[in-house]
Amino acid sequence: MKRILVFLCCISAAGSLFAKGIEEDVRAAEQKSDTSYAFGMVIAGDLVKTGLEFNYYSVYEGLKAVMEKEDTRISMSDAIRMVQSAFQEAMTKQAAEAQAAEIVWLEENGAKEGVTSTETGLQYQVLTEGEGERPGPMAIVKVNYEGTLTNGTVFDSSWERGEPAEFPLEAVIPGWAEGIQTMKIGGTSLFFIPSSLAYGSRGAGQVIPPYSTLIFRVELLEIVKQEAARDDLLPPAAEK
Repeated sequence: MKRILVFLCCISAAGSLFAKGIEEDVRAAEQKSDTSYAFGMVIAGDLVKTGLEFNYYSVYEGLKAVMEKEDTRISMSDAIRMVQSAFQEAMTKQAAEAQAAEIVWLEENGAKEGVTSTETGLQYQVLTEGEGERPGPMAIVKVNYEGTLTNGTVFDSSWERGEPAEFPLEAVIPGWAEGIQTMKIGGTSLFFIPSSLAYGSRGAGQVIPPYSTLIFRVELLEIVKQEAARDDLLPPAAEK
């Protein structure tokens, strides 16, 4: 009887170890599956931004062939050239569409009541007039501001951070510097800054796409320093 009990205990222990081994294998398989799925999501997220269309089965075939060291239909060098060409075509198409959309948006916005357009292409709207002097081109200003894309996406906000910001106007994008110089202390304005006065064809990181018009709501709190233009930027004095 004692031997039977010992034998049963051994079977039970072996069964527990076997079950634990299966559970660990299942867990590892699930983790591998989740990680693989995550890779697919991240890669697809980047590819979607290009606007390219794909045959999913062919993508799988190419991935599998390289990962498992199988024969491929084309050479790796040809594959790289094809991918680069496809990306270049997609980027060119996206740039043309973005430029066309920006032109339409600015034309429509510039026609709205209260919006003023300058010679450079900057558009602005005074919400609160303010009082006193305006900043000069070399001024350092303290402001509250919020920057958005035309689709409403907020990419920066001093109000959200809970702290005003100080900027020397010579260190910011041209449209922002020009817009600030239209304001008086205590005033609030909207700036509609075309990409030509902002980040142009480059964009800014993952936040601001190429050819993006930027919208800033700005409150001018203080002119921290009102500097005259630097001597090297002044025209030469006329001879007497």
